[in-house]
Amino acid sequence: MNRRDEIAANLLAVQGKITRPDITLIAVTKTYPVSDVQILHELGINNFGENRNEEGLEKAAQVEGRWHFQGEIQSRKLRDIARWADVIHSLDDASHATKLNSVTEKEIDVFLQLSLDGDPARGGVRASELAALGAHLHTLPNVNLVGLMCVLPLGVEARIGFTEVAKIHRDFQGEFPGAQSLSAGMSGDFEIAIDCGATHIRVGSQILGMRPPHG
Repeated sequence: MNRRDEIAANLLAVQGKITRPDITLIAVTKTYPVSDVQILHELGINNFGENRNEEGLEKAAQVEGRWHFQGEIQSRKLRDIARWADVIHSLDDASHATKLNSVTEKEIDVFLQLSLDGDPARGGVRASELAALGAHLHTLPNVNLVGLMCVLPLGVEARIGFTEVAKIHRDFQGEFPGAQSLSAGMSGDFEIAIDCGATHIRVGSQILGMRPPHG
């Protein structure tokens, strides 16, 4: 089986597990070669996720699509990220939002990153801090708040965790009705995330196979 056939078979298997028509499948291409991204594009995938600015810059310049940045934000790289990313999933700092608004030449869709446990290693803000951050984004004309993103803490059972995330998202929508989207679920748990209300799933290895080493 050649690489295109392998990716096509994996993609078909993932798409077969998506049970709602409103789901946006983001193919996470970090550490995979741009040739894989080109194959995905030829297979009809238009949403691509990257965690590193340098990879995003390189790949977005070669493959058209809607590019999602989902890694840790470094203030000094925001100008570069804004050049290639159409969506940012990992905003958790008001100062980063302010800078993003000032450096971007286009409107960028943004998810606020929710943290269920407050662990700074994974980023995100606690549920109690979301409203203030959301209100700040509403003052920024170039930053469009579309919803919440969450990576579950280690050791949390997926259905319990995503059920809590979905409730927090519903409460957040009560204050910010435009924040309709919920980015939750990756290769190992996206089916449960969908069951719990995710609208965007971020899937890498289930489509592209074992992740190659990255220096």
